[in-house]
Amino acid sequence: MSLIKRYFELETPSCVKMMIYGQSGMGKTTLALSAPRPLLIDFDGGVKRVNLAHVKDVGTVQVASWSKVQQVLQEDLSDYDSIVVDTAGKMMDFIITHVCGFRQPQLRDWGTINLEAQNFIRSISALNKNIVIVAHRDVRKEGDTNVFIPALREKNYNTLVAELDLLGYMETKTDNNVVKRSITFDPTPRNDGKNTCGLPSVMFIPEIIDRRTGHTTAPNNFIQAQIIEPYKAMIEIKRSEAQKYEQVMTEIREAVELVTDEVSANDFVQRIDEYDHVGSSKQQASLLINEKAKALGLTWNKKDKRYEPADSKK
Repeated sequence: MSLIKRYFELETPSCVKMMIYGQSGMGKTTLALSAPRPLLIDFDGGVKRVNLAHVKDVGTVQVASWSKVQQVLQEDLSDYDSIVVDTAGKMMDFIITHVCGFRQPQLRDWGTINLEAQNFIRSISALNKNIVIVAHRDVRKEGDTNVFIPALREKNYNTLVAELDLLGYMETKTDNNVVKRSITFDPTPRNDGKNTCGLPSVMFIPEIIDRRTGHTTAPNNFIQAQIIEPYKAMIEIKRSEAQKYEQVMTEIREAVELVTDEVSANDFVQRIDEYDHVGSSKQQASLLINEKAKALGLTWNKKDKRYEPADSKK
């Protein structure tokens, strides 16, 4: 069987791995908690800055050591669909302390440090949980241009981002003379980004808190409604296509199994276009009948476009 597959034949995880970053005070933690049924792993005490309405029903882990985080992943997390990490920089500090103690990390340590972070993200994905990582904003100089990036050590940055589906930059934009918060997952000349889910270039984040009273005015569900649900809908389309593919391939395999001679082999070839082909199913059908024909001692006559006994060419 061919190792080459179409998009709907691939195994695609249904959880999302993302990082959002921006200046302090942008509401990054609140946005991260808009993921479905979140568990907050609070590395830097950020939970105290979130409106009570958005955290009163949220499970929270106040981190004292990296070993405690590892213990949390061994607990029953069935009540949670998402793990929120706040913040990426503080998480890496805890990992560095876990690996190096109180000495400065040396060159040989960074591989172990990065592997620990990778394993953490992969462990969450293995539990079929979304992961939303919050990061502060830093600036990288590229000639005369400032590029906004997550605030991470250079030795950690690529390792973490490589594990993610989405990297989004939060900022304020003026829309119809109104200043609004926005997020972009597209990489641009002024910010790093990653957008493997085909999200819009710029997404405006609605205000859900009355700044005069501090009361909430709408549910905190932006990530769930605008990112994860559309992503899952896309995955369901792929799965539906995959089911159709498997169905037609089952029919093809059964038909090839019934081929016993030259006549039935050529009959299959004549009917090959009658199947409701999906993706590479026609190519796979051709490979299967060719393998079966070889097993029966048949060869393909290119001129007549039919199988015939191998000894007929002698």
